[in-house]
Amino acid sequence: MLTEFLRLQGKNTKKIVGLMSGTSADGIDACLAEISGNGVNTEAKILAFATYPYHEKIRNAILEASNPLTGTVEKICQLNFSLGKLFADAVKRIAKESGISLFDIDLIGSHGQTIYHMPYSSADSPVCNISNGIAPIGSTLQIGEPSVIAQDAGITTVADFRPGDIAAGGQGAPLVSYMDFILFMNQKKGRALQNIGGIANVTFLPENCTINEVIAFDTGPGNMVIDRITERITNNALHFDRDGMLAAQGKTDNALLLNLQKHPFLSKPPPKTTGREEFGVQYADKISNDAAKSGINNLDILTTVTEFTACTIAESYKQWILNKHRISEVILSGGGCHNKTLLKYIAQHLDPSISVCSIDMFGIPSDSKEALAFAILANETISGNANNIPNATGAKEQVILGKIIPGKYRK
Repeated sequence: MLTEFLRLQGKNTKKIVGLMSGTSADGIDACLAEISGNGVNTEAKILAFATYPYHEKIRNAILEASNPLTGTVEKICQLNFSLGKLFADAVKRIAKESGISLFDIDLIGSHGQTIYHMPYSSADSPVCNISNGIAPIGSTLQIGEPSVIAQDAGITTVADFRPGDIAAGGQGAPLVSYMDFILFMNQKKGRALQNIGGIANVTFLPENCTINEVIAFDTGPGNMVIDRITERITNNALHFDRDGMLAAQGKTDNALLLNLQKHPFLSKPPPKTTGREEFGVQYADKISNDAAKSGINNLDILTTVTEFTACTIAESYKQWILNKHRISEVILSGGGCHNKTLLKYIAQHLDPSISVCSIDMFGIPSDSKEALAFAILANETISGNANNIPNATGAKEQVILGKIIPGKYRK
């Protein structure tokens, strides 16, 4: 392993595959990138990007394993290794489709699939509490066994990035902010990089900022609630509202919108992170059931939660960024970029002086950003660089994230 590790450290330009499966559990994003340098001297060029959708049975298995009511140790144990194989397959597929030999790929950076995320320690935990003599600590679990990825693909794999930050007292998120800083910091513009995946998160880079001045946090739900409401009103015929076409046909119910905006997470100051534990299926189902009892029709429920998502983004800026800084532009990424109704509401709730654009304008496809981020984080880990941002995650210090699983030695 040491020889392979030294080989990777001594190579300035590497071909790296970043792998990401988000909270929506719709598939594996694979980004093959050529990355040169490290730290603030990093340059990244995307060679190929693809999303490989999960079979319906796999998606259902992930959602079952993620639900405390249906998840079991047996399901999670088996799924961990099954997903590892699927992640390895994604690496082999993107290499083949791009005409690049697996032997020429130096490294894999895998985020894995989040099963549960509890960033806030709790003395009330039945397993870990002070009365048992064990101090409470936050926790998180991503599966997609990296040993399987490294063995099956034959490539050194860096994975499991979030636990290192939590061990250092952070919340294990957001981690993409590190890439945002090294690639997008601007000397003259204050930039908000807004990703809209299952959960939405923002990285704000004040003009000419240092890494210690970066502000980053989860703004709230991204596509998660919208997707679940779409499934319900279409009887699972659709898993997401393509282009926001369904939401465009309804109207916002203001009483429901005001009620949704009372969610306690939204008033919690950064650093903060969230997930399906707060905004998942149970939350969305309760919204749908309560709204239906109030006589709100299906399309209006969907339109309202779409505007709610936009409001959480805009209001978070007003509460935690614009009170001290000026935002020149918002750079959007993630699957939510394709929802035209959501983008319309975001623009309506932001000051018109703020420019809004897609990350595609910078040569990074909007769907590829998070996968690219884990390719870059893997490169930093191999380079021996700390790659979290304590100001964003709440960690006590900068640490090197990820676990390294050696692949086959390359001469």
